[in-house]
Amino acid sequence: MKNTYLDEILKVTRASVTKKKKNHPLSSISYPSIDSASSGGFITALKRSIKLNKFAVIAEMKRASPSQGLIRETYDPAELASKYQNAQAACISVLTNESFFKGSLEHLSLVREAVDLPILRKDFIVDEYQIFESLHRGVHCILLIVAALSKNELKDFYHLALELGMDVLVEVHNKEEIEKALELNPKLIGINNRNLETFEVDLRVSIDLSKEIPADILTVSESGIKSTMDVKNLKSCGINVFLVGETFMRAKDPGQELQELFFS
Repeated sequence: MKNTYLDEILKVTRASVTKKKKNHPLSSISYPSIDSASSGGFITALKRSIKLNKFAVIAEMKRASPSQGLIRETYDPAELASKYQNAQAACISVLTNESFFKGSLEHLSLVREAVDLPILRKDFIVDEYQIFESLHRGVHCILLIVAALSKNELKDFYHLALELGMDVLVEVHNKEEIEKALELNPKLIGINNRNLETFEVDLRVSIDLSKEIPADILTVSESGIKSTMDVKNLKSCGINVFLVGETFMRAKDPGQELQELFFS
């Protein structure tokens, strides 16, 4: 049986983490205090934007992807972050996977120095090492993908992140994964419209699955949001947080694209 995109990404990621742990053990990494890590800052920023605008945008930086190849040639994380902040993004998502998305942990530092917005580290977390690594970089939120983790890993990683003062975006793609996610009593669930096995995108995934998530949990629609009609259709289902990357990255001016898509 042919490996899926997710299989390949997880295989390479695990090998990369094993190498990092050998070359840079946790004992050699310094961390900010939990107070300075802005505990709860990511979710707080989303709620603040929802109160002000009735919705919130998580603007993503994604230079490339396994299915699309290079998405943006000119990629300056600090400049892009400033454009997003000026365009009223609530938070910023930064792809840090190197092998498949041409990301870097250094991009987190560049973004953090450039803007005041809370930052999500967007990556495939498969080891607690990456959670401590995220803390070291001062991020406010990490992504945990239900499809990439065992039930115990999901639970352990989720609670570790909270203990370290970070928020967690728990990502799902089907009803079974929602059931697993809800066992955590999460505050934030992301519905990925992209199937990580095939990388095909369908906005109906958010529309259908949002009905399964309790109203007191912030629900994020991720991937494939390209038009004001897409945004309107998702809002009509009660979704008010949107994570958008590729649409912005393909635009000449990502900040202007954000403004036109959500504030025009």
